[in-house]
Amino acid sequence: MRNRAILAALLGTVAMTLSVPLVAQNAPLSYPQTETVDTVDEQFGVKVEDPYRWLENDVRVDPKVAAWVEAQNKVTDGYLGTLPGREQLAERMRALYDYARTGVPEVAGGRYFFTRNSGLQNQAVLYVKDSADAPERVLIDPNAWAKDGATALDSWVPSEDGSKLIYSIQDGGSDWRIVRVLDVATGKPLEDEIKWVKFSALEWDKAGQGFYYSRFPEPDKEGEFQSLNTDQEIRYHTLGTPQSADPLIYATPKEPQLNHVAQVADDGSFLLVTSSSGTDERFRLTMIGLGEAKVQRVIVPELLNDWQMIGLAQGRIYFVTNKDAPRLRVVSMAIDGDEGALETVVAEGESVISGASLVGGRLVVNYLQDARNVVKLFDLAGQLQGDLPLPGIGSVGGFDGDLDSKETFFSYSSFNRLTTIYRYDLTSGQVSPWAEPKLAFNPEDYAVEQRFYASKDGTKVPMFIVRKKSVTGPAPTLLYGYGGFNISLTPGFSPTRLAWLEQGGVYAQASLRGGGEYGKAWHDAGRLANKQNVFDDFISAGEYLIKEGVTGKDQLAIEGRSNGGLLVGAVVNQRPDLFSAAHAAVGVMDMLRFDRFTAGRYWVDDYGYPNKEADFRTLIQYSPYHTIRKADYPAVMVSTADTDDRVVPGHSFKYTAKLQATEAGDKPHLIRIETRAGHGSGKPTDKIIEEFSDIYAFLAHFTGLKIAGE
Repeated sequence: MRNRAILAALLGTVAMTLSVPLVAQNAPLSYPQTETVDTVDEQFGVKVEDPYRWLENDVRVDPKVAAWVEAQNKVTDGYLGTLPGREQLAERMRALYDYARTGVPEVAGGRYFFTRNSGLQNQAVLYVKDSADAPERVLIDPNAWAKDGATALDSWVPSEDGSKLIYSIQDGGSDWRIVRVLDVATGKPLEDEIKWVKFSALEWDKAGQGFYYSRFPEPDKEGEFQSLNTDQEIRYHTLGTPQSADPLIYATPKEPQLNHVAQVADDGSFLLVTSSSGTDERFRLTMIGLGEAKVQRVIVPELLNDWQMIGLAQGRIYFVTNKDAPRLRVVSMAIDGDEGALETVVAEGESVISGASLVGGRLVVNYLQDARNVVKLFDLAGQLQGDLPLPGIGSVGGFDGDLDSKETFFSYSSFNRLTTIYRYDLTSGQVSPWAEPKLAFNPEDYAVEQRFYASKDGTKVPMFIVRKKSVTGPAPTLLYGYGGFNISLTPGFSPTRLAWLEQGGVYAQASLRGGGEYGKAWHDAGRLANKQNVFDDFISAGEYLIKEGVTGKDQLAIEGRSNGGLLVGAVVNQRPDLFSAAHAAVGVMDMLRFDRFTAGRYWVDDYGYPNKEADFRTLIQYSPYHTIRKADYPAVMVSTADTDDRVVPGHSFKYTAKLQATEAGDKPHLIRIETRAGHGSGKPTDKIIEEFSDIYAFLAHFTGLKIAGE
């Protein structure tokens, strides 16, 4: 199911003019002045003003944008410095983060590879055990790679015999990766270095002599972090040779919009290339023989369905697919077959399949049942063998291994349960803890419940509500949502969120339409022309929390990241009266130009094409940047990073500038711009603590949450 982790952005006349100070009437804050430009794009007869177009420029290239960032951060930092409880939150978050966090191990050649963060390390360290009973040793410690801790170990893949390891490096939160190779026995890196890798799997050949990877053409320096990503290709790297010698394995120059990910079959007989054009899980599958003939054939030609190869057994390839099964099913086909000759192994059920593994001679199928995981076991013919016992309502991941594996590992976590790694003995069926963190709190002090509420059109939407059992009346509440790209929000542990709960706050997480909680129909109901359903679901969640007495009228804050930042921006514009505070993080805020930068072009699957009239007329109705209006807005904190090359920071810059220029009430409307933090992945621990103590102190101040010791 690795493809999901990878898939997993009209020019006008511009004239510079000086603007008036961006201060709402009677506002307590004096915001920095922002220049405006006389830019008007006419689309389908609609004149669209874009006065802050210049803020799209890369802060690393344009000194004027850099000066604007500095001025905004100065105001924001000054305001945050006055907030009560900020230091206390940071101190408590630091204490809650200070526990050993271990990743799910991967076994190769009898060696066990796994990551662990001892607590307050900025980056997790990669360890190896040379056997199950051997002592662990450090293999890669990225904490020494950068003084600010912002260079991270991203992905890593051991060779089949466990003697070598491919690993990728992420710097400053960028989506670009540098790939290197390590000798496991000595811990020393080899000479190999691969650049311009992005949205790629890393796949060893069976002999461990080289690997397959996906890359883009090298961009010019000015467009490194903003230009569109097109013409991805798959190459093969032989160890000990320069990247310039890597042969081309697969590309589609006549279809430059396609992305390609390579996966080597379990027996090494073929390479499966999965091609896609966007974020929607609609794939073309091409099989390339790895024998002498290297025959290439397309086994799934049309970009219509989701296909995830999970392994080989008995001469057949096993897939999870939504072909003729909106909630997915497990199927198999002969190695020399195609999609026209599928056999159902595990039929579509009432719950959505979120993942499956072919390990130890059986199928392990992970289901989403009302946004929480349930794991079922089947034999290779699809006969149910039972459920895997889990500790409670939570999220589960892992189950890697081979057809002859005797063991596999998985993770379990919930809102009040730290991530624990379990070993599953495939022979005896015994499940036992493999890495269990020590608790700095009592999980039994917290209640986790799931409720269902009615959205505007009557659709029942699930929502988790978490709080201390001692909190019984209306309390300051943080409502989180996403609602897009077939991504499901499931229970999970967060030290920063627990710091909010410890103070007596409530955390609510709504599983909005647009996500993947109930399969394709749920996703389709929240995208393209149906995107307003997502906003209605989120607004209805807030209304429900108030109506049911979970929170009070002036106690509700909302938060969302990326597509969730778009969600926050849109609903604040639509219902500014409903919320006391809002946090829009790394959000997509300009829905008419998102497809012009880096990965933005992929998002048309969910948002539509701004240059198509029907989509344009939908997008302009909810685009956060374009629908800001004169009203009494809640307190708003926008956050982004100057190195975000997924959702470029210009989205947040333009939205903030316009919000500050609008008569939107007396509450502060600020932006917090982090340095070398990217879209979020690879962010060092100290930056996470600094960011969330700032954000939660801001939200607490405007919802009435009292921080202990303030």
